Amino acid sequence: MRELEREPSRRARRSAGDAALPRLAIVGAGRVGTALARALRFGGADVALHGRDLSPLSAARPAAVLLCVPDAAIPEAAAAVAEALPGLAFIGHTSGASGLDALACDGRAAAFSLHPLQTIPDGEADLTGAPSAIAGATPAAEALARRLAEAAGMRPFTVPDERRPAYHAAAVMASNFLVALEESASELLASLGVGDARELLASLVLRSAANWAERGERALTGPIARGDEATVERHRAALAAEAPALLPLYDALAERTRALAGRIGAGA
Repeated sequence: MRELEREPSRRARRSAGDAALPRLAIVGAGRVGTALARALRFGGADVALHGRDLSPLSAARPAAVLLCVPDAAIPEAAAAVAEALPGLAFIGHTSGASGLDALACDGRAAAFSLHPLQTIPDGEADLTGAPSAIAGATPAAEALARRLAEAAGMRPFTVPDERRPAYHAAAVMASNFLVALEESASELLASLGVGDARELLASLVLRSAANWAERGERALTGPIARGDEATVERHRAALAAEAPALLPLYDALAERTRALAGRIGAGA
């Protein structure tokens, strides 16, 4: 059913993007590169996906190259692409934390970036509707990043290049840290002999996330929100006995929760 619902938007993306998009080569056949290549092809883009071997690039002569490689590998990969394609018009990366300066290999190709604000666990990940942070060293480069995001079915938005690390920190907190937090809760529950801890907690996690998406900070509930510090102290004592390694995490999050609760109270 979900595939049938998406098909009309895919057809629209194909007809809208065919003429506008230049030939693109994606370097990096990992999760992000594979998922982006798949999404862009659905959008009608002419995309070739390459692994570490860049020798086919010279024959393909793409107008744009998008690097889907680890952050530390971007400068070296950009230099290798510049050597293989001296007349390249555009070169981009998909890093959330790196600026366009990571692509400054020879200054001839216009730099751009395209970062899907979405968790991509494998190459089959669906990017439809996902936000995408874009940037470009020139108006043409930014326009290309925008068109690529739209062709892949994503919703582009801009982030100032010098503030990319802070933007990416927010993304990590919202996604990676959430997984770490929920796994900590699951392990604590399992240590008490409760079976299927993740399954039991999943409905609470998903409903809480939905409430936050709808209401923001006013979705906050629980003992700290209602000023029940006696319960908080019982939590701390139990953690000290059952899982002392989690006590600093609990304390840090409790402090942040108090700040949010105070802000809500002050604005009420």
